Amino acid sequence: MIELRRVFTHAEDIIHEFGPPPPQPLRRGAAVAIIQNPFAGRFEPDLLPFMDALKPLGLDLARRLLAALGVAAPAVQGYGKGAIVGSAGELEHGALWHAPGGYGMREVLGDTLAIVPSTKKVGAPGATLDVPLTHVNASYVRSHLDALEVRVPGAPAADEIAYILVMSTGPRVHERLGGLRADAIERWDGQR
Repeated sequence: MIELRRVFTHAEDIIHEFGPPPPQPLRRGAAVAIIQNPFAGRFEPDLLPFMDALKPLGLDLARRLLAALGVAAPAVQGYGKGAIVGSAGELEHGALWHAPGGYGMREVLGDTLAIVPSTKKVGAPGATLDVPLTHVNASYVRSHLDALEVRVPGAPAADEIAYILVMSTGPRVHERLGGLRADAIERWDGQR
């Protein structure tokens, strides 16, 4: 049911951003699976079977992203997901990624508690998407509220969907806005 056409990975180290260099560079990245949209050009009333079919892709993409970052799962402090649907599809085709993408990362990263933030849109080839990031264990940790701009050259075509996962190893460089601190998270702060 899933025709994988391309996988795109991106990893970056933020070594300096105004002010003094951080004690350790921030590493963040994205993995994108470009698949053929089986619903392109038509309305499908029952999308749920396809959501289930995407679960192995969520796991595979999360593993690929962790490998691209070159870190162990406990080093990941932030995550997010998104989708860009080609112009022959509809926004709901991107929403299919909510469970497979989120649960794929949760399984690969282990015992994370926060909701995986998400965004999606319908776009032309080369469209960009700012994918939100939050702390993996508490959504309201201000230092980790961020976004990663993702773009795949030439994708998605009209009959494709780009499913995206993002991860980071820490807070924004020079974060200083207060609020709940990562080192003060309590076990059940996931949605706080």
